[in-house]
Amino acid sequence: MKVVALSHSALWNHSDLTFGMHRLRRRVFSERLDWDVSVSNGLEIDQYDALAPTYLLVVDQRSVVGCVRLLPTTGRNMLANTFPVLLDVRHAPNSPTIWESSRFCVDTQSLESPTTNGLRSATFLLFAAMIEWGLQHDLRAIATVTDLRMERILRRAGWHLDRLGSPQQIGSTKAVAGLLPVTEAALRAVQETGKINERAIITPSNVALAA
Repeated sequence: MKVVALSHSALWNHSDLTFGMHRLRRRVFSERLDWDVSVSNGLEIDQYDALAPTYLLVVDQRSVVGCVRLLPTTGRNMLANTFPVLLDVRHAPNSPTIWESSRFCVDTQSLESPTTNGLRSATFLLFAAMIEWGLQHDLRAIATVTDLRMERILRRAGWHLDRLGSPQQIGSTKAVAGLLPVTEAALRAVQETGKINERAIITPSNVALAA
């Protein structure tokens, strides 16, 4: 497995990865988690995909088995514009050193069994890639809206969420917003917990090596 970092424009030059990511999001968020998301022609796509995000994709044998979307908090993003209720009375993060992650998911059906601590290697790879990408772009934190289950997964992986508000019921999900630190210490913790010995991200020019 490899993790590929692709801009929105670069992603559309790789249609197999594009459709694989949106199909995976449909299977996870619409079918498995029963979230209220928009699905068209078998693909889960929302308004934030039109805002030129960066995507990190876990690729195994040319199949997308994990993904996450990254957007700057200085523009429109899910926390500020869709889920501000999760902030209690705080303002949404708005800083060039804080980006937002959303649509994090891993294909639990096609991957190997969980590791000894209950998490799959693709989950650790994607967490590590998020921190690496953040370090490369001088971020200090990643904001995210997630559920309490994922908050526990992050804690088990060694990456602790600093809550920005109290959990709220949103649809079928108990959701919470928070900040994840982007530091070398956080990266080491995830690498050690997940037994990752190498840097996770490969460059877009090496996307063919992900096969």
